Amino acid sequence: MKTFYFAKRKLQLAPAATILVALAICIPLSAQTITTFDAPGAGTGAFQGTYAFNIAPSGAIIGYTRDAGNVRHGFIRSQQGGFTIFDAPGAGTAAGQGTRAYSINPAGEITGFFFDSVTVAHGYVRSNQGVITAFDAPGAGTGPGQGTFPLSPLIINPSGAIAGYYTDSSDVAHGFLRETNGAIIAFDVPGAGTGPGEGTFSYAISETGAITGYYFDSADVSHGFLRDTTGVITTFDVPGSGTAPLQGTYGGGFTPSGTIMGNYFDADNLSHGFLMDTNGAFTTFDAPDAGHVPGVDDGTYPFGINANGAITGWYVDDADANHGFVRDKHGAIVEFDVPGAGAGVFVWSIAPSGAVTGYFWDANFVIHGFVREAAGK
Repeated sequence: MKTFYFAKRKLQLAPAATILVALAICIPLSAQTITTFDAPGAGTGAFQGTYAFNIAPSGAIIGYTRDAGNVRHGFIRSQQGGFTIFDAPGAGTAAGQGTRAYSINPAGEITGFFFDSVTVAHGYVRSNQGVITAFDAPGAGTGPGQGTFPLSPLIINPSGAIAGYYTDSSDVAHGFLRETNGAIIAFDVPGAGTGPGEGTFSYAISETGAITGYYFDSADVSHGFLRDTTGVITTFDVPGSGTAPLQGTYGGGFTPSGTIMGNYFDADNLSHGFLMDTNGAFTTFDAPDAGHVPGVDDGTYPFGINANGAITGWYVDDADANHGFVRDKHGAIVEFDVPGAGAGVFVWSIAPSGAVTGYFWDANFVIHGFVREAAGK
């Protein structure tokens, strides 16, 4: 498949567009139900356990386990709590290898990647009947740690189209779109760096097939991008984004109307959430108790968004502890902690019902999955 390059059309903000800073409202948790869970076969050592990443409209949760040998295995947890464990054919069985599941669509199709026996990454899609199809982006590298990465809870859309990135033999990243017929289109954002660790990283795909994510330029600064359904790429930066290495803007998800969600790092390495509407107007937000210590990556990290515009993620406080949050479509923010969590709560996905899922580590750094039902559910 030929690699396509598209001319960059820098996103211009209308003079009347204003930067809106959302009022963060902390709401007491008067009604919530949090259920923790461990998948069969999950290890019980430090950083072993159950990593939950995505929740489907049906309530099914997917992710992967890290077993006692540090091998990964995909799992599906039904709304009733039953588990299905699966491995992609060809997945390696040594430490660090195995199958990772990241995203599920309403039809029950799952995507992610697996590391083979020589630690090369390959993408896969698992049908709702359990049939697994592996795929590789043209040009993907074949060295350890290189390959094809569908790596996000928002990376497969209802039609089954998949976005992601691949790293080539020089460890440069390139975006890709895998269409529903299996054809793969590779792309690079103009201005993306060409050194190791630089390049284009696709993070989310919309219902219509638009893609957002970020790219690192030659100075390792991050910028957001939008690739529309015709292949035209626009880039954007949230005002206030830092310009040092690893600072900048990270595109991260869509609403059905085309609004983009993500986060940005400022000059103090503090993370903040943002929304950018289709006119290019930005709304920024922070969890009320997000930390403000410069240089230690405190702040607000949004990672999941649902069709109603509700957002979930986590924030890091001044004591360097992680806590979950949910921001409703009106901008009100609820903060929460998972019972039994140590300093780490990581929230990745929100269902249309408002239920969220993710994982936490306990006092011994063992990883456990959780689901938090919406208030009143």
